[in-house]
Amino acid sequence: MAQSAQVYKTHRRYVPAYHFFVVPVLLLNVAVALARLSKYRTVYKLWEVLVAIALAVFVFAARGMALRAQDRGIRIEERARLASLLPADARGRIGELTSSQLIGLRFASDDELPGLTQRCLNGELTTAEQVKKEIKSWREDRDRV
Repeated sequence: MAQSAQVYKTHRRYVPAYHFFVVPVLLLNVAVALARLSKYRTVYKLWEVLVAIALAVFVFAARGMALRAQDRGIRIEERARLASLLPADARGRIGELTSSQLIGLRFASDDELPGLTQRCLNGELTTAEQVKKEIKSWREDRDRV
């Protein structure tokens, strides 16, 4: 089955097993553990609450670490891409771009990249969301975490 074209509205990635099973089950587990603690005030029930919270925090922290590692790779990749596509006078300013701007620019087509980069450097576009909303010709990224 062919995938539809990726655009701003459809670029977010949901991992069904994570977003729609693991997270809800672990959050429900915290609620259940808290309900049991309120009914049976024992050290063991308190321990169950702590473990339930630790599991939920672990799942969010693990996802956050994966996203940070991905962002680091994106920054490296986009700096190299910019170095090959920007005019010589703009290449020296690549280091001025923020991580958020670089992450947003990864979706810009090669044709749009120089113009959007200049807008970032001029302070017009400061966040990834602002950059992504300005992209007319979307460069798909289906390998996101």
